[in-house]
Amino acid sequence: MPQVISALTARTQLGQIMRRAKQNNERFLVERRGEPQVLIMSLKDYVNTIAPAPQWLKTIQTTSKRRGTSKLTMRQINAEIAAARREQNRKTKRQAR
Repeated sequence: MPQVISALTARTQLGQIMRRAKQNNERFLVERRGEPQVLIMSLKDYVNTIAPAPQWLKTIQTTSKRRGTSKLTMRQINAEIAAARREQNRKTKRQAR
């Protein structure tokens, strides 16, 4: 259940509210003149609640973490892709002969 706060409180304590939302997965319902206006929640909480990853993606993520490939840099990923493409080109050329 989200904590209800006023727009004034949200405006004056936004940094603290953002920190609590991110670190503790707290949600804050901001009201203006007694009417609910917006909900503040962490991005992780939003993704898990509103747009959860499909099971196949969760499986890929788990496998990647187990193999250690989740820590690759973009440069390393690009190098792996280039190497795979070079190997595929070599195989294609061999088959054409």
